[in-house]
Amino acid sequence: MTLEQLLALADWAGRHALSGFVLLLLALLAATALLGRLWQRHVWPRSHDRPPRPARLLLGLALGFVLLLGAASVFAEIAEQLGEGSVMAQLDQALSLSLRAHTPRSTLRVFGALTRLGDAAVVVSLAGVVALVLWWRGRGALALAWLLALGGNALWIALLKRNFGRVRPLHDHGLVFEPGFSFPSGHAAGAVVAYGMLAYLGLRVLGARWQLPALLLAVALAYTVGASRVFLQVHYASDVLAGFAWGAAWLAVCVLSIEASRRGRRAAR
Repeated sequence: MTLEQLLALADWAGRHALSGFVLLLLALLAATALLGRLWQRHVWPRSHDRPPRPARLLLGLALGFVLLLGAASVFAEIAEQLGEGSVMAQLDQALSLSLRAHTPRSTLRVFGALTRLGDAAVVVSLAGVVALVLWWRGRGALALAWLLALGGNALWIALLKRNFGRVRPLHDHGLVFEPGFSFPSGHAAGAVVAYGMLAYLGLRVLGARWQLPALLLAVALAYTVGASRVFLQVHYASDVLAGFAWGAAWLAVCVLSIEASRRGRRAAR
């Protein structure tokens, strides 16, 4: 496709952004439900009190590494395309301008409320509450891993933002004001890590009937928080995609580390 065609496509996407958001959310939830069922049936052990079969454990680790490498590759590819006047920058700008021109204020208000689910105050509060609950239930190691996952992500995002120094898009709706740099989206990455870790903890402590609903809720929340940043024009679309990719990579690192430590302690008994 030519650049003109790509820019026209970005403008079209901005005009139909709300319906696109809903369709992508439904597709994402359907894919998550399918993969979740396969995971429960073929990978995740039926009982956490006994170690999984070697083949099942190796498959789980392999899938984790595939996710890690894939997410890291996506982030690196987006980062390489940054730059004033690049094709990606022009597409980002075209989509942002189209959203600014065609998104109703009522829609912006809804996303302005939903984006709060990724605010630092909400994530910090969630971190404290979940850590206290885990500690109270005698899961001190999980509580520490949970805090390290969220705190480590926040530190990395701050360093990445300073390194890339990308300026945020302009907007005039006055509903949300965000200082600082734009790339990658801290809300998107933070939502993936926070709600993704919650889903992982749900797999560890919830009954089988609640595991898939917890996973679906985590995916819906993370996706919605990230999408809200684009609708509100406080981030470019590539910022959010990079945030999703970074969050998924960091989440994979954390979960794989926790599982490796857990298996190691079991083997040493």
